[in-house]
Amino acid sequence: MSDEQQPTFSIEKIYVKDLSLEIPHAPKIFMQRETPQIDVQLHNQGGMVEEGVYEIVLTVTVTAKLAEDKALFLVEVAQAGIFQIRNIPQADLEPILGITCPNILFPYVRETISDMVSRAGFPPVLLNPVNFELMYQQQRTEQPEAAATATTH
Repeated sequence: MSDEQQPTFSIEKIYVKDLSLEIPHAPKIFMQRETPQIDVQLHNQGGMVEEGVYEIVLTVTVTAKLAEDKALFLVEVAQAGIFQIRNIPQADLEPILGITCPNILFPYVRETISDMVSRAGFPPVLLNPVNFELMYQQQRTEQPEAAATATTH
């Protein structure tokens, strides 16, 4: 097997693609003493940039609300990575894009969220670890169902 045929995986670039912080009720919200409810939404997507080069974007949205449904803050980070992936069988490529790449990006997005929330004047939000393999498997089982539903309607 020549060098051109060797499987290749490398990180070309990791960057923040989009960043948003909202504190809709500042400065009065800082006078509140109750513990907020924290909601975390996670989404990843990706696509080919050019032959053998892929961009994966892991988007995390954290919303903190008080009991009366008043928003304390909302922070959203789209952490992106450009990965060179060559000479990998197609069957192995999807799990790399859906599991391996988000696992690489997650520590970066976790740090960015914690830093942004702290800079906004709130205690840092520390995201729990995420099982991207389980998320990938769930997406794989939901896609055929969604496609079947779409074709029957």
